[in-house]
Amino acid sequence: MKIRFQADGDLNEDIVTGVIRRVPEIDFQTATEAGLSGVVDEQVLAFCAGEGRVLVSHDWQTMPYHFADFIAGRTSPGVLIIPQSLEVREAIEELILLWSASEGEEYVNNIRRLPL
Repeated sequence: MKIRFQADGDLNEDIVTGVIRRVPEIDFQTATEAGLSGVVDEQVLAFCAGEGRVLVSHDWQTMPYHFADFIAGRTSPGVLIIPQSLEVREAIEELILLWSASEGEEYVNNIRRLPL
């Protein structure tokens, strides 16, 4: 199944906009669209699990810890961490490439930092 992305409140929304502008068929939801702005990591992970969406975030500080706790008892579609230092254009390219070259099942219970 094709990857469905979910941005958290930390992700630069220019990345979401750029991905959708380049490849409109990519299902990529902003935190605002999902009602996740200001929601704690644990609840964001639970939302993504319920919706079958891979979480995309800039949060390399706390998200890995919350993710480890989450997958200890539940299944997650996965998490992708984009460093804030990565240019928006590069982040867009990485996500489009990832979406076109892989399936969502490849990221289950995995956390990965882009670029791969």
